[in-house]
Amino acid sequence: MKDKKIAPRGPRGGAKPFNRTGKSAGRPAWRERDSHPDRPVILYGWHTVTMALANPQRRIRKLTLTENAARRLADENIQTRIAPEIVRPQEIDRLLSPDAVHQGLLAEADPLPSPDIETLKQEGMVLVLDQITDPHNVGAILRSAAAFAVKAIVTTARHSPEATGVLAKAASGALELVPMVTVQNLARALTALNERGFQTVGLDSEGSADLSDVTLREPLALVLGAEGKGLRQLTRETCSVVARLDMPGEIKSLNVSNAAVLSLYVGAVRLGLMKR
Repeated sequence: MKDKKIAPRGPRGGAKPFNRTGKSAGRPAWRERDSHPDRPVILYGWHTVTMALANPQRRIRKLTLTENAARRLADENIQTRIAPEIVRPQEIDRLLSPDAVHQGLLAEADPLPSPDIETLKQEGMVLVLDQITDPHNVGAILRSAAAFAVKAIVTTARHSPEATGVLAKAASGALELVPMVTVQNLARALTALNERGFQTVGLDSEGSADLSDVTLREPLALVLGAEGKGLRQLTRETCSVVARLDMPGEIKSLNVSNAAVLSLYVGAVRLGLMKR
């Protein structure tokens, strides 16, 4: 009987099934959420797993470690919470994609709960993602969001990657720090944010003003569009402001994760969050 690759899915997360051949058989690089809520999320890598172990809200189902990783956890006094299975590195290698850097740690865990948009505090900044499907980009955005103390990330239940596997590794532990609010309809979610006093600022190359020239206020919701496509028309129409990021160089567009960190920096400076 052949060993099966881990194909994680869950309410808050997951990448496509790991595939050593690199062929996707015509499938997109993301999965619809909520398709298999009973499936665990897959976490691997030092920061990803240790941050999950430190999060009391994260239930760990299974923990697989190499001897070196187990020794390092003990040396740093990090509690495993459950009895780990000690294996050779090759045992973890065969469960993940060939390029996965697991550092001897692999965990299966329950997905974290998705808060309701009505529970978001009316302070600081939140990020809203309009169908960003690349798990590497969403993971990088999560990491930046944690660095700027973003209160939450709002994303759609459909057309967004699940919070597991590649996304979790790219987030480097930020999944445990930044709540992810999953909504069925982004336009309605933006309307709810508007009604709750959020300034919703969409980032688009066709924005009427540069973000640094827009008068920003708390609570602030920065809205980022999908790779290549940008913000959808209804999303732009629902935002209270649509702004652009002007740059002096020859290349005028940025990868969405780079645009996220730049807009977060502008927002944090303008709101005085850097001094708090």
